[in-house]
Amino acid sequence: MIINGIVDATTAVESLIKDADCHIVSGKIVEWWSDETQPTQSEIDAEVIRLQAEYDSQEYARNRQAEYPSVQELVVALYDTDDKSA
Repeated sequence: MIINGIVDATTAVESLIKDADCHIVSGKIVEWWSDETQPTQSEIDAEVIRLQAEYDSQEYARNRQAEYPSVQELVVALYDTDDKSA
């Protein structure tokens, strides 16, 4: 999960190992129950950095999306006119 624009270790582990079953405290895995091989701390740290860079690079798109109506809103606006035959 990304909270306040910050990628956490849990998100990184989930990105590395789908459906990972573990307990993470302060960015460190303290318990690992998954059948998959547990990622190393350096792999987790690298994934946090990669995901953070990816998130940061999409700031423009997130801002633009907030500034313009969605396609659904545009379709409704176009349809809700007096001349529906157009």
